[in-house]
Amino acid sequence: MAVTDETLLIAADTRRRLQRMTDEQVIALTRSWVDAWDSLTPLFNEALMDLLHGAPDRLPRAVVARNRRLQSALRQARATLNELTRGANEVIENSLADAVLDAVSSHQAVLQSQLPADQAGVSFNLDAPAPEALDAIVTRTTQQIHAASKPLAGWVVQAMRQELVRGIAVGDNPREVARKLMKATEGHFNGGLARATRIARTEMLDAHRRGSQTAAKANTDLLTGWKWQCTLDRRTCPSCLSKHGTLYPVDEFGPIDHQNGRCARIDITKSWAELGFTGIDEPADTFPDARTWYDGLTDDSKLAIMGPTRMQLLADGAINWEDLATLRKSDAWRDSYTQTPVRDLQAIAS
Repeated sequence: MAVTDETLLIAADTRRRLQRMTDEQVIALTRSWVDAWDSLTPLFNEALMDLLHGAPDRLPRAVVARNRRLQSALRQARATLNELTRGANEVIENSLADAVLDAVSSHQAVLQSQLPADQAGVSFNLDAPAPEALDAIVTRTTQQIHAASKPLAGWVVQAMRQELVRGIAVGDNPREVARKLMKATEGHFNGGLARATRIARTEMLDAHRRGSQTAAKANTDLLTGWKWQCTLDRRTCPSCLSKHGTLYPVDEFGPIDHQNGRCARIDITKSWAELGFTGIDEPADTFPDARTWYDGLTDDSKLAIMGPTRMQLLADGAINWEDLATLRKSDAWRDSYTQTPVRDLQAIAS
């Protein structure tokens, strides 16, 4: 059950491939959103200049809300967002099968890296999951993507509408008023992009994890479980750091980190002795210990990860390492571990 340097290299390569997949999706989605806003900008500019021309110092909400050109621009924005959502779903779904298949091949490579080499007179034939099981993952993930993205257009347009129909103080420079409103409205429009990219990243990663889980179920006779692996750098969050290295049953899905999380599942084989191989020296386990890694950081790096209060509470021994993560229940998405709020940690410490 020793995680070797080769295991960690395979896991790192897998993470890089997944990062490339999701980065490509984000680039494609961003281009679509930028082009879409460029096409909508003239409509909103014309509507706002028409509305503000000769206006009094302050326009009531009702006057803004009834403006025909503005309402027409918002209807066009909704239609554009519906089209963007359909396109976003296609971009994400086109890579799902690749992600699932990558998970299966990565799982097998991870297992091989922990088992005795062929040179020791031992060889293993790893079982692959049934194709229909992998197809089911793609189908399920596709349904989840559609459910998550369905309300996107309505949510974004409502936010844009609220921004535009607030009482507008016109003053002496209607063009400056229009510019500020356009900037704020574009921010709400791009809130849809942020949501779409979050769906892309999280659903792609979860599909990969379900592929790993399904592949592991086909090789339960070799496995003792899987470990939670977070990315050990200054960008990791306290929750993921505290979960790093924890062991879970083979058939349990995970890691259930937060949205946009970067954590990975590392399947762990049984010891060579448990697998019936004696007289072969098993290598030492090289899976890094999160607390040892954290303790070796500079104070600046610790502060970047924990923030001042968490850092001090942990240093004082007022909270435990495990207190940094809290399980959040969600009907809209899935349960996930997130960083425990500072106020809750302070309550634990008191």
